[in-house]
Amino acid sequence: MRGRWIVAFALLASVPAWAAEPSGCDKFKWPIERERAALTAPDRPKLASGAEITAPSITLGLVAPAAAMLPTPPERAPKDGSFAGFVALKTAPKPGVYTISLSSAAWVDVVQDGKILKPRAFSGATDCDGIRKTMKYELAASPFMVQVSGATDSTISLALLPSE
Repeated sequence: MRGRWIVAFALLASVPAWAAEPSGCDKFKWPIERERAALTAPDRPKLASGAEITAPSITLGLVAPAAAMLPTPPERAPKDGSFAGFVALKTAPKPGVYTISLSSAAWVDVVQDGKILKPRAFSGATDCDGIRKTMKYELAASPFMVQVSGATDSTISLALLPSE
């Protein structure tokens, strides 16, 4: 009986390891070199929350969630002390799959035609300088917004690129 308890305890103790996120740039589900280069480009424009996206990669200034005035409530409620913001693409993109990548951990909602879109794919890893997560979205030929919430810093780099 004692042996069963030891095995059960060992299994329970290892549960956090099962849930741990991958670590390292080679742990993303697809190549991220292009997104990582965009997120770390020195000439990224710095935009305030609510601005229009003017380049494929930007540094977005974030504010307290209450001050961010996100147009759509985020699917995941932001934690106290976190930051939020949004940008809009007012010119309709060509329809297709796009990657939206972030330099650090945060929740992303892509809103198009009044609906929050679900990502087609998601990949993330810790300990990769310049990029934390990347998602693929199917976008229609209409304007959309990218909302960021739950960020731990007041700025975040964001890249929006057509998927290869």
